Amino acid sequence: MDSIERLTTIFQRFPGIGPRQAGRFVQFLLRASPAYRRELVEAVKGLSSAVKQCQSCFRYSSSSRGLCGICINPARDKSVLAIVAHDADLLALERAGTYSGHYVVLGGTISLASEKMDGLRVNQLLDSLEDRKKSGLKEIILAFPANPEGDATAIRVREEIKAHQGDALMVTALGRGLSTGSELEYADPETLKSAFENRH
Repeated sequence: MDSIERLTTIFQRFPGIGPRQAGRFVQFLLRASPAYRRELVEAVKGLSSAVKQCQSCFRYSSSSRGLCGICINPARDKSVLAIVAHDADLLALERAGTYSGHYVVLGGTISLASEKMDGLRVNQLLDSLEDRKKSGLKEIILAFPANPEGDATAIRVREEIKAHQGDALMVTALGRGLSTGSELEYADPETLKSAFENRH
């Protein structure tokens, strides 16, 4: 396999990228300046060396302190904790500007085919709750996609929190300002604001 085919195959592994779009990416890089290609190579290398997972919320961050900028920000509201599926969901909520609390990135949603939570950070979430309560945590917001996988994950996570904490914490879910089937990362700010305001 030559370099062009190899890179095209790599791009096809990206979510939502088909063979034609992958080929266009490669053609763009062939026309780009050597300096641009070097910059891209260095940026990809930097993902391994400079980007780490935050020890508190588990999102990827380039902070060298173990905690990301959100988790060390003293202005964030420690009384609320939003549980999201992916980093992209966290970023969407931050862009919307309607939420000022803390996060935990669960690492995905339950697969309805297996209904297993393998790979999801439920245990890490549960282990962190006592310390978060001491810091003022009162409410957990389940902020999952409005689709069957998101709903199944919300049910299971709610059950796990209840079994671990009893009624010590209020557990809510985003309201249906989000249309069924929608992903958080693609929702507009007003929709996300409505979903937060109408959580239940």
